[in-house]
Amino acid sequence: MSDRKVALVTGGSRGIGKAICLRLAKANMDVVFSYRSNDEQAKEVEKACEELGVKALCVKADASRKEDCEMLIAKALEFGDGAIHVLVNNAGITRDGLLMKMSDEDLEEVLSVNLNGPFYMMRGITRIMLRQKCGSIINMSSVSGVLGNAGQVNYSASKAAVIGMTKSMAREVATKNIRVNAVAPGMIATDMTDAISEAGKQALVEKIPFKRMGSPEDIANMVAFLAGDESSYITGQVFCVDGGMAI
Repeated sequence: MSDRKVALVTGGSRGIGKAICLRLAKANMDVVFSYRSNDEQAKEVEKACEELGVKALCVKADASRKEDCEMLIAKALEFGDGAIHVLVNNAGITRDGLLMKMSDEDLEEVLSVNLNGPFYMMRGITRIMLRQKCGSIINMSSVSGVLGNAGQVNYSASKAAVIGMTKSMAREVATKNIRVNAVAPGMIATDMTDAISEAGKQALVEKIPFKRMGSPEDIANMVAFLAGDESSYITGQVFCVDGGMAI
């Protein structure tokens, strides 16, 4: 049995999720991560983690489905010889648009992935961490959940709800040495932001005190800190990694 910690990351095959998996592997953690569709991309991340000297496993799962979340946890538990030390709820989607034109499906799909998914994962993982009497849960919120954002009523609502869920859960499990925190990324250079026009990006960058976008690695570094022993007295907090947008 390995003495390395086991981390479970949802949505780990690209963007911020990929950076998190690689950063946790660099921190000498074995990594299980879920992905939704691209098998080749997921296998590349799995291999990259293994090349850093740890064990890794990619699992195809839809974070919005309770059954898939339960399956993912079961596979991670088997992979970790009965232990899961870190959970990172990273999987998320956007379906942007003005509220007056937003469909029921746009609302329901975003809430299903961004809010229901973390709920299912935390509910399943908590039983394991309670037995261990230790663990770190890190939920991915967003600066949109802190400040709100025009054209993102559904997304902002889901990410604000994640903050409330994080704080409530932190109170429930603190006596068992389980920490629950949230990370709220700002404008991060990923394939999501690639879809924005150059003029649109520039307008957004002008609102950032640092006058630049962040990188997936900026988020991954914060996650690694919260996953490690250095943050052992921190729980129920929201860390904005946003270049100052939420000031």
